Parts: sequence; structure tokens; C-alpha cells
Amino acid sequence: MQIASYLSEDLGASVDFETFHENFRSKIDRVFNMRGDLDAASLQRGLPPFMMREIQSCTPLSVFIPSAYGGRGGHVHECQAILAAASYESLALSLTLGINGALFLQPLAKYGNEAVKAPVFKRFIEDKNMGGLMITEPDYGTDALSMQTSYTETDDGYHIQGTKHWAGLTGWADFWLVTARRQHDSGSLGRDIDFFVADTNRPEQLIEVEELYENLGLYMIPYGRNNVDIRVPTAHRLEPESTGIKMMLDVLHRSRIEFPGMGMGFLKRLLDEGIAHCRERYVGKKPLTAYDQVRARLARMQAAFTACSAMCLHTSETAGLAHNMASETVVANSTKAVITDLMQDASQSLLQLMGAKGYKLDNIAGRSVVDSRPFQIFEGSNDVLYQQIAEGVLKKMRRAKESNLQRFLADFAPTERAADYFKDTLSFSADLSLPQRKLVELGKILGRVVSMEFIIELGDRGFRSDLISNALHSFQRDVAGRIASLHHRPTAEVAEDYEEGASWLSFVQPSEA
Repeated sequence: MQIASYLSEDLGASVDFETFHENFRSKIDRVFNMRGDLDAASLQRGLPPFMMREIQSCTPLSVFIPSAYGGRGGHVHECQAILAAASYESLALSLTLGINGALFLQPLAKYGNEAVKAPVFKRFIEDKNMGGLMITEPDYGTDALSMQTSYTETDDGYHIQGTKHWAGLTGWADFWLVTARRQHDSGSLGRDIDFFVADTNRPEQLIEVEELYENLGLYMIPYGRNNVDIRVPTAHRLEPESTGIKMMLDVLHRSRIEFPGMGMGFLKRLLDEGIAHCRERYVGKKPLTAYDQVRARLARMQAAFTACSAMCLHTSETAGLAHNMASETVVANSTKAVITDLMQDASQSLLQLMGAKGYKLDNIAGRSVVDSRPFQIFEGSNDVLYQQIAEGVLKKMRRAKESNLQRFLADFAPTERAADYFKDTLSFSADLSLPQRKLVELGKILGRVVSMEFIIELGDRGFRSDLISNALHSFQRDVAGRIASLHHRPTAEVAEDYEEGASWLSFVQPSEA
């Protein structure tokens, strides 16, 4: 492969998607698999410049850009397919594209000022620019509504000040969406949240990187702490349909429901690697695939692949920009939390199947464990999302004056057919005042029932029946175990001052030698 092959002519928005998709898939296959120094590169921070140039030569981010601005139209199924193609080769690359698309380009397309959108989109297409989103602050992660980054109005725009960290593409992005709260004359901050476009190529909008973090995984993506002290024009403020908080929920819920695109290629790669390894590896004169426990792990990985396929279908038909996602808490949170749990579970299974071989830092099994783990944390910790799912459903049950969980789910659109699989096990009166840990457990159950609804729909469309049956069986078993945990009493409590009387050595009764 010639290093300068990125100079070849780009495939524009007029090319049919099948050709565009195959060109991108072939390109990243060559980039990640035909360079002798790839293993060394995978252990270094960042990405060799030639690799990014090769990848960007396909203009993959054009799938997130409306056709009126030279993009491919922002069709969600195309976005999902490009993310999946990328994640088969590199989860970090897929996340890089996802950050650009779901956390910058889509919000700008929906809420950006017309005077800003055209030049920004042009730079993404022609100059291969990148963009990200800054929400999280050192003292305010999950509690984003309490962020302290503030803005004041100036004669020609806004002055924004604060500190942001853990924004993917720190130091790389050409554009940022920066969230802030209005500072009143009294010094207090308003309750609502606003978004502002910052162009780092302009001195007054440059965001200073104070520290780059040594992140545990996802080596390709830089993260760090940023000092925000910028001035942006009036047109750089996003324009919400109602409130800024609802705009933020729309952005985050759409991003969460698009996670399956990143999970799709990743799970397929793990499944392919797992099956290939277990066919080739012999223990006791027979391949690993002959062992029942091995087949059980592979079956769970295959169920995750099927579930993710179903989620991609659902996302492709429901997450368009015309649909406001602000109120879609149950479905969006279920999608993100369940798919990221499946990604981590599949990576742990592959590592177990690979054995010592998989524990090398440059092996896909070990890398997958550390690279997929933060997906359960960022854009909403899964524990919090599961709690929100449970609270959302219980709130709807109160409004419907229905206390039986199974009856409610059977009449609730996201679960109406999947609820039939649990006519007995979910037919109980839901406690509306569950402790937090039980809310999380209930949320895990509900998230998997929602996922089963997606799987049933995929089966109705003609997806392989054996894969559908396997996935539904796997999720049924998972839910059954979690229902037992939900009903289990009593619950364990932590003893914070635990050291007194807790030294095993003091209880040893030595025997004579």
C-alpha cells in the first residue's frame, strides 16, 4: 500500500451508499491491517498522521451532514453503518467518529444558526475538520446541571469562562460545542444550559489544554483538562426549540440511542475472533468449540451480536433529527446501558477464551476489555441510567394507576410483545418506593425487556430465526436471574468503620508443628 494513497479522489455525497460504505470499509481495513507498524502504533497515544489522513480521505463524517450543506443527508442508518464498519477495526476510531457526529455535527445541524452551519460543514467536508462536545467539569460529572462554566453577554456575542475535562478529542478538535450557564449581574448562575460553538482556529475562541490525561484505554483518543476563556459571536449560540435543558436531553438521548452503531462492528469482530480461536485451539485432543462451557460463552456473544443488530434497526428508524428525543428516557437509556454492558461482557468472554494469549497489551481481547469499559461510564453512568429507567417506568405506572408490572409492560409500546415472555415472573405489584440499589436492578430488568422488543421486531423483518431464538433465550435467562436478585431480602450494608474486629490473623488457632 502506498503511504500517499490518501491523495486519491474522494467519493462524494452523490455516490450510492453501498459504494461509499464499501470504499470506507476497504480503506480502514488497509489502514489497520496492511501496515507493519500497526501493533506498535496501537500501544502509543494518538494515531499516526498518515492513518488519519487515509481514513479522512473517505470523508466518513459526511454521513452526519445534511445534503443542503454538501453532506450525504444525515440518514441515521448510514451513520450507524459507518460507525459499525469503523468499530470492526477499531473501537476508538468508531468513538472518534461518533463524538464528531452525535455530539457535534447532529446538534449543530438541528440547532445551529444558519450563518454558522454552512462554513462549518464545508470545513468538515473539504478540510477534514473535527469537533467535539464539552459538558463534564472536574467537580460536576453526573451532576451536569450544576456545572459552573458561565457566560455573560458582550456587545457582539458572549464571554464564556470555566473548566472542562474528559472531552474526547482534547487538543485535536477544530470545533467544540461548549455548555455553560448564564451569569446574572448578581453573580449567580441561571438554571438553564446553553451551547456555544467555539472555533479553535480563531485566537479569541482557542480553548487552552491544561493537561492531557493518561487514559487507561482508548489510546487513540486524547482526553484532558481544558481552561475555557473564550469570546464567541452571537450567532455561535445554539437555538433551542424550548429550553436548553431539553435541548441537552435531545442531544444526549440521540447520542445514547446511536451507541449500537459503535457496538455493532465491535461485537461482530469479537464473535469472529472467538469462533476462529475456539475452532483452531485444541485442548485434550479436541477443539475448544467441543466444550459446553465454551459454547455457552460463544452463544452469549452471538446473542449480543443479534441484540445489537436489532438496536441498530430501531435506531435507524427512530433517531432522525426530526424526532425530538428529550422525552425518550426509557428507550434511549435502555439502549445505551444494555449495549455497553453487552460489549464489556463479550470482551471479558473473549479474553477468557483466549487465555494468556489475550492478556497481551497488543492483543484484541485485552484491548477490548479496557477500551469497552468506559462506555459503561461516559454519557451517563449505567448505574444512573438504570435508575432513571426504573423511575421513568414507575412514574408512568403511577399515572396509569397500574400497580402490576407485567400488565403495564404489556400495554407499554417499548415492551408490549416482549412482556409476553414474562407473564408469570413479572406479574407482581411494583414497589413505588424501592431503595436505589433495587431501582438499579429493576432498571436492568426493564432495559433487557426493551431490548427483547427490538429483537422480536428484527425477527419479524426476516433476520435469521436461530439467532433470534438464541438471543431471546439468552435475555430471558438474564432477566430471570435479575428478578430473583430484585426480590432477594435482606440487602447487604457497608460497615464504613470496618477495621475493628476484622483482622483474620487474630482468630488463628495455631496447631503444633
